[in-house]
Amino acid sequence: MSVTSQPTGSIPVQLRHVSGHRSRPFPLGVAESVLGVAEVDGAVNLAVYAPGVAALDVVFTDAGFPVDAVPSPEDLHRAPLFDVTDHVHHGTVPGLGYGSLYALVARDRRIPGVSRTGRRTSGRGKVLPQLLLDPYGDAVVERGGVFWSTRVSGDFEWNGAAKPHTPLRDTIIYEAHVIGQTKLHPGIPEELRGTYAGLAHPVMLEYLTYLGVTAVELLPVHHHRDEDHLQAEGLQNYWGYNTVSFFAPHPGYATAAAQAAGPRAVQDEFKGMVKLLHEAGIEVLLDVVYNHTAEEGPGGPTFCWRGLGDEHYYRHDAAGRYLDTTGCGNALNFNDPQVVRMTVDSLRRWVTDFQIDGFRFDLAVTMCRDGAHHYTNRHPFLVAVQADPVLAGTKLIAEPWDVGIGGWKTGHFPAGWSDWNDRFRDVVRDFWVADRGAMEHGGQGGSTARLADSLSGSAGLFEASGRSALASVNLVTAHDGFTLADLVSYNEKHNEANREDNRDGNSHNRSYNHGAEGPTEDVDILESRAQTARNVMATLLLSLGVPMITAGDEIGRSQGGNNNAYCQNNGISWTDWDLDERQERMLATTRRLIAVRKAFLAGQPYSYPARDLGYLKWFNEEGQPMTEAAWADSGHRLLQLLIGVPGGRSTGLIVFNGGLETVPFRLPVPEELRGITGEHGAELQAFTLQLSTALHGELRRGALFAPGDRDKIEASSITLYSV
Repeated sequence: MSVTSQPTGSIPVQLRHVSGHRSRPFPLGVAESVLGVAEVDGAVNLAVYAPGVAALDVVFTDAGFPVDAVPSPEDLHRAPLFDVTDHVHHGTVPGLGYGSLYALVARDRRIPGVSRTGRRTSGRGKVLPQLLLDPYGDAVVERGGVFWSTRVSGDFEWNGAAKPHTPLRDTIIYEAHVIGQTKLHPGIPEELRGTYAGLAHPVMLEYLTYLGVTAVELLPVHHHRDEDHLQAEGLQNYWGYNTVSFFAPHPGYATAAAQAAGPRAVQDEFKGMVKLLHEAGIEVLLDVVYNHTAEEGPGGPTFCWRGLGDEHYYRHDAAGRYLDTTGCGNALNFNDPQVVRMTVDSLRRWVTDFQIDGFRFDLAVTMCRDGAHHYTNRHPFLVAVQADPVLAGTKLIAEPWDVGIGGWKTGHFPAGWSDWNDRFRDVVRDFWVADRGAMEHGGQGGSTARLADSLSGSAGLFEASGRSALASVNLVTAHDGFTLADLVSYNEKHNEANREDNRDGNSHNRSYNHGAEGPTEDVDILESRAQTARNVMATLLLSLGVPMITAGDEIGRSQGGNNNAYCQNNGISWTDWDLDERQERMLATTRRLIAVRKAFLAGQPYSYPARDLGYLKWFNEEGQPMTEAAWADSGHRLLQLLIGVPGGRSTGLIVFNGGLETVPFRLPVPEELRGITGEHGAELQAFTLQLSTALHGELRRGALFAPGDRDKIEASSITLYSV
């Protein structure tokens, strides 16, 4: 039986109920102790929001049911949830203990357009019993092709491991996949590769701390499943954006030993990963998918929400059709208070039970659309999250768009949130990658004005919402799209392995292959690609805002030109740790850039750059302030940025050359530096070359220059000076 179908047929099981015993409609899910309700030995309170169901039962096994057994009718008990309060069905259930498998059954309910396979059809609805998951279940297990909820004790020994609470300004995010990060790592035992335990192995902890990132942002770890069309093709939803449960970790990322031991072992392994990362000073952020579920569109399967109340859990238009702003077949209805409550309760569970430090919300605009389907930054969901004391202090990051009308909202989320900054992504790609391709083929690149705005935290984008540069999560790549290595190696996407005839994925990537499509042995092309990649990484890590590195970009990870590898749980997506000389240099450059960033921020007041305390001074190739004409001139591709804070312990000068020729230039002249101090508050007297992205730039490291001195910067490169 496929898990796309969850029929129960007739369940000849013993009926259990605590006669005359009160239950409560809160909290939702299973609770052993409920305020105001006398406890009954061995009984729990079960409450389920099911507005589309007239009567609801729970079927369950005894506690401690074998982890590898498939329940038969003889193993099951059945208890009605007699009480209904505001569409919440609740009752007291004896015998539903830890390790029990349980599911919900709607009695005598007509599910519109659903066949006996659990799929929607165009025909008339039929009355059928069907096993449904508890939306609040601790874990989900699959037995005989059917999903069951199960209870798991939350006890775990954290041994005092505390959350790092890294300030947002000091945060450097590393977006990674549990499997891909460790699956091919030779230093990690084979049985731990591609698992929660593997991610927390000493070898990986040492690497992450060596690199210098402060937070790992994991692609979805909520329990998810592969879509039917992928299963038919023998593919998997590698990214995990197809949620079955918002409260349960995905068991497929645990070790084989933990999976064999059952859900408690899976959760303990996940918590152990978080604990060890925290002990290493690294925060754990989760990429979460609350905008849609694995029940897909009108032809999709029914596991939970559709069977409990389709019209309430999902957004519909005036004609009753699904209103999909996600591109995934359905959109959860955040105009229903119980959907908002379910989401906030899920977030609270991950923060309290799993000690998670923050969240990146996939397609966040869908979660903030009002009754007229328009985005509002005062949506009840946003208010609820920011007002919740449990969630206070967590990092909240929006993917600020969806596929609906008016869905692009970068810069429009409220204070307390940060946004993925796609404008930063596009500008940096244009300046260093696409413009280079255009110029090498006789065209022109853009001016430095847009680059300067991105370097300064995209102030024009975020000021209207009352937020600072810290609202900008700067990225140039992400899981979705080209890797950095592919951005500089391919003009076109190559998604044939996805079996959609290369129709999927974005066709406008602002990429440039530097003279050959894909792999090449041409040394000049390889060196040009490597230098462009270093320019992109340097711009990312030297800009104001919160940088996010895609895992593997620091070592030149390639996906062979696939820019939509969501279904590639294989070597296309996994990080290959066998590095050549250029990859080693990329790693060294990234590590040094992170160290420079940390050192600079450590020398500034704590409130910088959230408050306007610092200065950004822009100079041309003559060391004079930029003029309006220079800003507008697309042929003007050299820019100097002096950055610091009066009284701060460090100042930096960054010189960008986006042209194709080496350019002689003059460092900022003395008269423009009056009042600016260097180390220890002394008058600025010298610039020391710290880093260059040029091919042989490292040979000049340590060179000293006085204000107004002449230097040169190689074509398509960045030079960093300290003072």
